Amino acid sequence: MAKQRVTPSSGNVFSDLNLPDAAELHTKARLGAAICRIVEQNHLSQAEVGAALGISQPKVSALLHYKLEGYSVERLMRFLVALGHDVEIVVRAKPRSRSARIAVNAA
Repeated sequence: MAKQRVTPSSGNVFSDLNLPDAAELHTKARLGAAICRIVEQNHLSQAEVGAALGISQPKVSALLHYKLEGYSVERLMRFLVALGHDVEIVVRAKPRSRSARIAVNAA
């Protein structure tokens, strides 16, 4: 049996796949996941979400299926605010042990 080579993840699947704009894609995915979690936890209908976000039900459906290509990071953050959540951006010096990064921590 041939040995398989395993490469550890960087923590960003988009970067691991060498996609352009990997940091932005990862950020959008994390923000989208937070939106989906809020909708699920609050048992909101797509109509309720659409009314809160000012978008149509089909766009809500796409959003909840992680079709995020039409949304900027800023707009996704505004959606979180419209759903009653704070969004906090923290800028700090990076440790010498790694390169600079963008991280989204959803509580």
